[in-house]
Amino acid sequence: MNYCEKIRYRIYTAEHAAFPNMVHHLLAQLPKDECILRLTFFGTPPSDEEYLKRRSILEEKALACFGNREPALSYVSQPPLHAPLLMEVHSIVAGEIDKITYKRFQNKPYTLLENKEGRFLFAGGFQSDISASVEQQSVNVFRQIEELLKLEHFPIHSIIRQWNYIERISCFSNGKQHYQSFNNARSDFYAKDSWPHGYPAATGIGANLGGVVVDLDAAVFTSPDAYAVPIDNPLQIAAHTYSDKVLKTAHKTKATPKFERAKSIVFANRRIVYISGTAAIRGENSLSNAGLEHQLHATIENITQLTGKAPWIMLRVYLKNKADYALAERLIKEYHLHIPISYMCADVCRDELLIEIEGIAIE
Repeated sequence: MNYCEKIRYRIYTAEHAAFPNMVHHLLAQLPKDECILRLTFFGTPPSDEEYLKRRSILEEKALACFGNREPALSYVSQPPLHAPLLMEVHSIVAGEIDKITYKRFQNKPYTLLENKEGRFLFAGGFQSDISASVEQQSVNVFRQIEELLKLEHFPIHSIIRQWNYIERISCFSNGKQHYQSFNNARSDFYAKDSWPHGYPAATGIGANLGGVVVDLDAAVFTSPDAYAVPIDNPLQIAAHTYSDKVLKTAHKTKATPKFERAKSIVFANRRIVYISGTAAIRGENSLSNAGLEHQLHATIENITQLTGKAPWIMLRVYLKNKADYALAERLIKEYHLHIPISYMCADVCRDELLIEIEGIAIE
């Protein structure tokens, strides 16, 4: 079996209970016959103080559960719309040729997978002092990422998938939009490499609290049958070529968001497609005066352009308004996908956008 046949993605939810009990309940559901690569928890802490407290509880519970085999771990302050706490699990059915190593960097757990196809890094929970500006947090986070990549001998361009959670993403502080401040820092970091195989697939999405949180997957391939391919959408302009008119300002700088619409990782005759955060954008412009239903269908059409015939195996749906949850769930059920889907309440990077969807496809 190659990577595509061994990788697994699951979503688990907890019922209302005390936070430590919900965490315990979720961890107890983890598959026993698979190696856990990454855990991402989504919840709704009421304050910065409570966010930090709950993040510490998660870290303590994960350490107690895994010991020296603790996977990459992050806690995102986004309200799941169908549960008080949600856990997303990335795991693998390891074979004899798969070497999995669990390590820590600056007290953050991360996972390395090595086999005949390449070396794969799963890291997350990159954060800075959440009381600092988004600009400074972003600079600090990318400094951490750069240090880990250097430590493990992964070039910057080896990042294939990145998740960027940005507190109050569309808001301004001291005249600087949070998302644009993040994009400026990301552009400065990415400028240190040439990106011969395109930028990563990525999501830039809002969070209630927690400052800036970044998770990532990276890959260095060692087989000619394994490689990465960027995927464009003919209905959209590549995000990294946006014009100034759709970008906001931070420090008089308008760096474009550096990501591909999707990234395909090919292993011989199989491939996995990482679908970036996708919304109702055509060209570089949002669909104007469009309600949720129109935006949702346009978003699904955009994703279909990216994946082709590759079946989707998981989706994450971000809704700007909680009141849209019932309608969004009903509309997506009409596609008869029968896959794990999570629904989050999160601010999208443009004021007029009501929904954003990301996902994974494998064929």
